[in-house]
Amino acid sequence: MRLTTKGRYAVTAMLDLAIHHGRGPTALADIAQRQGISLSYLEQLFSRLRKESLVASVRGPGGGYNLARNASEIHVAEVISAVDENVDTTRCGGAHNCQNESPCLTHDLWQELSARIYEYLNRISLQDLVDRQNVQDIAKRQDLQGPEVRIDGFGAGGLSAGAQI
Repeated sequence: MRLTTKGRYAVTAMLDLAIHHGRGPTALADIAQRQGISLSYLEQLFSRLRKESLVASVRGPGGGYNLARNASEIHVAEVISAVDENVDTTRCGGAHNCQNESPCLTHDLWQELSARIYEYLNRISLQDLVDRQNVQDIAKRQDLQGPEVRIDGFGAGGLSAGAQI
């Protein structure tokens, strides 16, 4: 599966935004601190999320981001797609040219798996995740802990300095 840090971080940041919804705009710096994600990386992700109308920005003092729709209307698959990720498990990226320009022996198996993963992620909304008790417990702990210490500037994900999205 080709779900990279970009997709994982986008979902994590959107979930953080959903958890803190109703408290005014959320600053990316606050998400960066709570989730241990580089602020510059979040800025790049949120640029894409804004273009896909998943978030709305609020300028000025006290500004930040809000969800553009209700958390119950934003699904995980949509967030992943917004940052140009896919959940393709085939070797050929769905092009049917895995082996000598033809499908490989297991092409259909991996293509069906990809479809099921997408269907699963498309059934889970941000609100579904917010409503999970373990998510609430972790969010409370993060809010109490304050900023995460980042040795490499990229948080727990450990992106290299040359990481691009």
